[in-house]
Formats: sequence, structure tokens, C-alpha cells
Amino acid sequence: MKIPFPGTLLNTATVVAGSLIGLLIGKFLNADLQTTALMGLGLVNIGMGLKMFLQARDLLLVAGAMALGGVLGTALGITTGFEIGADWVRAQVGGGGQFTEGLVAASILFCVGPMTLVGCIEDATLGKSELLRMKSLLDGVACIFMAATLGVGVLASAGVVLVFQGLLTLFARPLEPLAKDEKILADTTAVGGLMLAAIGLSLAGIKSFPVADFLPALVLAGAGSWLVQRWARRRTASPG
Repeated sequence: MKIPFPGTLLNTATVVAGSLIGLLIGKFLNADLQTTALMGLGLVNIGMGLKMFLQARDLLLVAGAMALGGVLGTALGITTGFEIGADWVRAQVGGGGQFTEGLVAASILFCVGPMTLVGCIEDATLGKSELLRMKSLLDGVACIFMAATLGVGVLASAGVVLVFQGLLTLFARPLEPLAKDEKILADTTAVGGLMLAAIGLSLAGIKSFPVADFLPALVLAGAGSWLVQRWARRRTASPG
């Protein structure tokens, strides 16, 4: 019997395992050590985010997607809804004051990168899980450090990974052209990079952002890049 979504299931398992190890280690870290580790994680996230942002092909498109996506996310109350959901989960499983921060930071870190989209599509259409296996290892290691400082909210992000990547895998065929289009992938990755950088600034204690409100920007960046390319092809094809 073939196991459905093997890459996503492995990724979820490594997030759980890494988080449990991190929670165990976190018990032996005093407040000063946790603060220092959290600042280090923040700086790493900022670096990763900037690296992803530098892949952008159309900076104006990325800027517009972030601005409009943020406005749309705020109007929809995404951050508020996320916080309500996180509070409900925390009431069920317990957790400290950083539960929501850990859940949001880990969920976005594990779900917005290009490895997530491309890996899920390859897993569904080609039966290849190599990319998600590599991602699983990276996420598992990241969970150790994040859970040690942010607590059980990081463990709860395993549920987000399971649902989000499961849905991506389920609807992989319609999304396959996105993974094969380098410009769409680059601009979407750039938006995800800015969100990671925002998380990093928050973790480092520099500035707090309602990062979840910018999630619509990922869709807008992909759709906008596709429309721009389509318009450019029409202009090239039209006589005169």
C-alpha cells in the first residue's frame, strides 16, 4: 500500500521530533541564554530573508504585492484570526507567553520557501521526495533551536506543516506551472524572504510586525508575475 504524501509526513515528523528535543534542551537554558539564542535566531532569519529577497526579478511587483497584500490581510483580520486559533490551541495543549510567536514564526519559516512548493509538486506529480527529505532535515534542526527558545508553539506548527503541505500536494497539478516558471518562483520567494526578515526583526527584539497579515502577498506576487509575463508576450506578439 502506497503511503500518501510521504514527503509531507516525513517533514511533519521531523518538526515534531526536533521540537521535542528543543523543548527538552530549553529546560536547561536560563533566561539570559534563551534571550541570546533568540537574538541569534532572529539574525539568521534576517539573513535568510534577505538572501531570498535578492532573488526578485521585479522589485516593483514585489513592493506592490507586499503593500496590497498587507492591506488585504489586515482587512481580513488574518493576524487576529491566527492569534485566536493559537490561543485555542494553547488552551488545549498548554504553553507560555511566546506560544503564538513560536507558532507563527515556525509556520511561516517552514511553509513560505521555494523548497515547499517545488518539493510538494515533485512529490505529487513525479513521486520524488528528495527535496522534501532535505527540507525535513533542515526544518528538524531549526526546530531544535526554535523550540528551545520559543517553546511549545513551535511543536504546534507541525499541524500547520501537515495541512499546508498536504493541500499543496493534493492540488499539485494545477500549481505545477508555477514551480516551473523561474520568474514567478523568484518573485514569490522574494516576498517570502521579506516575511522571514520581518520575523527575524521580531525575534531579535528590534521591531514587531503582524507577519501573518502579509500572507496574501504571496498569492499576489505569483499572480502579478504571471500577468506581467502574459502582457509582455502579447505586446511582443502584436504587430507594430
